[in-house]
Amino acid sequence: PTWLLPRQPLQGSFCMDPLADRCNFLNTSAIPHRCPLVCICTSDLLSCAKQGLQQVPVALPPTATTLDLSHNALFQLHNHWLAALPRLQALRISHNRIMDLSPQAFHNATDLRHLDMSSNYLHAIEKHYFEALVHLEELLLYNNWIVQVDEQAFLRLSSLQKVYLSWNNLTRFPFSSMQGLSHPNLTTLDLSTNNLNRIPIEEVTALPVYIRNGLYLHNNPVRCDCSLYQMFKQWQQRHLSSVQDFLEEHTCMVFDNTARSLVRFLKYNKIFENCSLSQGSPGTSDVHATVLVGETLLINCNTSTHDTFATYMWISPRHEPIMHPGNSNRTLKVYHNGSLKIIAAKPWHSGVYVCMAIGKHHQLNKTHEVNVTIHYPMLDGESFSTGLTTLLGCIVSLVLVLMYLYLTPCHCFQCCKKVAAPSPPQECSAQSSILSTTPPARPSRKISTSKHVVFLEPIKEVHNGKIRLAANKDVTDTKNPKLLQLKLDSESVSSIFSDTPITS
Repeated sequence: PTWLLPRQPLQGSFCMDPLADRCNFLNTSAIPHRCPLVCICTSDLLSCAKQGLQQVPVALPPTATTLDLSHNALFQLHNHWLAALPRLQALRISHNRIMDLSPQAFHNATDLRHLDMSSNYLHAIEKHYFEALVHLEELLLYNNWIVQVDEQAFLRLSSLQKVYLSWNNLTRFPFSSMQGLSHPNLTTLDLSTNNLNRIPIEEVTALPVYIRNGLYLHNNPVRCDCSLYQMFKQWQQRHLSSVQDFLEEHTCMVFDNTARSLVRFLKYNKIFENCSLSQGSPGTSDVHATVLVGETLLINCNTSTHDTFATYMWISPRHEPIMHPGNSNRTLKVYHNGSLKIIAAKPWHSGVYVCMAIGKHHQLNKTHEVNVTIHYPMLDGESFSTGLTTLLGCIVSLVLVLMYLYLTPCHCFQCCKKVAAPSPPQECSAQSSILSTTPPARPSRKISTSKHVVFLEPIKEVHNGKIRLAANKDVTDTKNPKLLQLKLDSESVSSIFSDTPITS
């Protein structure tokens, strides 16, 4: 676009004001800052990415706070090459061909906060590489050819927050250089996808918990053993992000130098059934404390240190470092003797608190862990025993079932009426009509000499909700004319239960 041009200083005078002093002021103030032709310059950003550069441009504007030299062909960084950029805070030189750094390559970049040297050809991290970057917070070195890291490579970088060393060829790492409070702000140390075949358990467990929470060791060909499984299993139980976020990527080798023997030991842990989980980490003592919501809890830092110059720092369950006098929201207070006070406890205050005693020379002496549980107060009705409540519930349920089976109420008023018993004459008449060859005579019936056979259809009668068969109704009952079926045969004179043969 035309508004980006011209990039070169204007030549000659362009002020037509007759006042010489005013002309001199305008001429000097209107000269733009230098910007290389292959770069794009804004007020504080300088982008020279994807230009195929083999050397860093010489003329760089001093107002730049961000410099992007990524995706080029740079292979070397000379001494003091950043001297012209005193305000530089972010430097991106990823995707280049840098194999080594000069001893004083970053000596003029003390204010640098972000350095991205990923996807280069670095083979090692020497002591002098980054020692001048005392304010560096983020260091990206992933996807290089790094085999080893010097023990003092990060010693002076006390402001480090995130270090990315994944996708390299590391076979070992100096974990001891990260112990103590040499890096109090370090929350991410990514060593995943390397060639680490052994992890020093004692050195790793001695790291502060805020470093362990962000220590990523997955996708490494480490040898399977019980100590390794115990350490990562404890991290999983304590919900450390480094394990929770990459649970399936944690692998180990059952046999050395056999790539096919890699197993996901946190997901498929049958090979560690004989390993017993220890209750605490080396150098720590784990205790428990409980408090109700809204109450105050005081926790002592029992580190057994006798250093009179020792200072104390607590790490909250959210991995926040807390020192005297306390945290920002004033719910956690730290005393000079190391005690931690939780004011007006809330449910989110639950978790593992770690106290660290720091010696005179900022060396970590002792640690002490306390598992705090915050719960709500019980109601008055909750004082009953759970077992007694369960027993009473079972008894009541059994009584209700029995009442339902044997004391079922009748909702039909007419069905529940008591059926009147038939009179003896009628009962005999009903029986004789079946057992005799001649039905009994009634007062209003004319006695006949002819014999009839009466077939009675069973009568369905309901009594107390049950159905039964009855045959005690009169065959001429006008209320039930269809209950009886008569089959008259004038030539038949036999009965159902008669002993005499049937004659016609």
